[in-house]
Amino acid sequence: MNIKAFLYVAVIGVFTAGCSMAQGTNEAELSNKDRVEQDARQLRIPQGYAKNLKWNLPLDSVGINGSVITWQSDNLAYVSHDGKLMKRSARSESVKVRMTATVTAGANKRTKKFTVKIAPEDPIFNGYLFSYFEGAGPKQTQEQIRFGVSSDAIHWTALNNNEPVLSSVNISSTGGVRDPHILRGEDDKTFFMVATDMFTVKNGWGYNPGIVLLRSKNLIDWSHGIINLEKSYPKLFPNVQWVWAPQTIYDPEVDKYLVYFTVKLKDKSALDFYCAYANKNFTAFENEPRLMFKAKYGAIDGDIVYKDGLYHFFYKGNTKNNDGKEIRNGIQQATAKSLRGPWVEDFKYIDAYSGTGTSVEGSGVFKLNNEDAYVLMYDLYGRLRYEFQRSTDLFTFTKTPETFTKNFYPRHGTVMSITRQEAERLSKEWTGVPAQLLGKQ
Repeated sequence: MNIKAFLYVAVIGVFTAGCSMAQGTNEAELSNKDRVEQDARQLRIPQGYAKNLKWNLPLDSVGINGSVITWQSDNLAYVSHDGKLMKRSARSESVKVRMTATVTAGANKRTKKFTVKIAPEDPIFNGYLFSYFEGAGPKQTQEQIRFGVSSDAIHWTALNNNEPVLSSVNISSTGGVRDPHILRGEDDKTFFMVATDMFTVKNGWGYNPGIVLLRSKNLIDWSHGIINLEKSYPKLFPNVQWVWAPQTIYDPEVDKYLVYFTVKLKDKSALDFYCAYANKNFTAFENEPRLMFKAKYGAIDGDIVYKDGLYHFFYKGNTKNNDGKEIRNGIQQATAKSLRGPWVEDFKYIDAYSGTGTSVEGSGVFKLNNEDAYVLMYDLYGRLRYEFQRSTDLFTFTKTPETFTKNFYPRHGTVMSITRQEAERLSKEWTGVPAQLLGKQ
């Protein structure tokens, strides 16, 4: 059975790592008629793809009982017979495509129809929003969420005079937050942030219990939830030491938002990625976290980007010798066709500083507006610098790093594209939005 067939029949909402492939009934025990009936009955197009198609459709070609599946689209201008998305709909239109599956075994066949709604084109993005915590200034106020903006992704200006836009006291259990990740929702109207619930200035580096989840409709007002892994899941995390650098990604296979993060237990040296789906209000998990990815030598600061049918998992990894001593670290990546994995590690180092004695962390990848190009940025935390390298395929990156121009000193943040209307909304609330982003120059 191929991996797509497995995804369709997997138990929805329960995320497991290394799970066994679901098995169809023994083909020898089934007639062709039964084989067709069962495979047609189990055939699905995942909900997230069907309700708002932004990607190629994952169409099965073989049923779990061995039947052959062929597909036909009734609108080839939008979706090809093999599921390739040809174009998005105009924002003023609502386009639906009928996909017809024909399931065949021997002389027996059955058809099944699915309706797919084509996602509208992305909004017109005019700039970028940088969510970060500060690396300079009074230490008591550094571990709070701040925003910076840019019209070109290179020259950045802090909002609110580089003062926090959210008070950590109000949104966290420790009084501090680090590593904020910001994400635009699939509806283009909702925004999500997650952050490490950790106040090192007060409590040190020995322990932090969990993460913070935030949700907004306007980028100004945020609701929040606090997840303490040790208290919420005592059997799974009875001795958690660190819960670091959470991030969120939409999973179209189940139409939910997946939150993933690094966990270290007190009695183990491993640094592994765990994940869970957020509830609808984005205030808690709807299921117990599960192991997502275990890098060979451990990893932190994960960042997943989807491109051309492949998920790219960037993280800070390392290499150890036979004695278990770290001999090199830097930004690496693993890839998979599904968020469920399996993840294939590429042990090459991507960042320009690996092996030089200068360490980087907090990798963040974002697409440039109006370009088929991506920026891989990272935090040179020992030097209060942020630098970046470029790529068009997320495999090969420019060798020479470039530097942001900015009036703040960000630590481990992330970037999201924004529209002019969103920039104007931010400008009404806080100072610092450059005139060119507001269309005044």
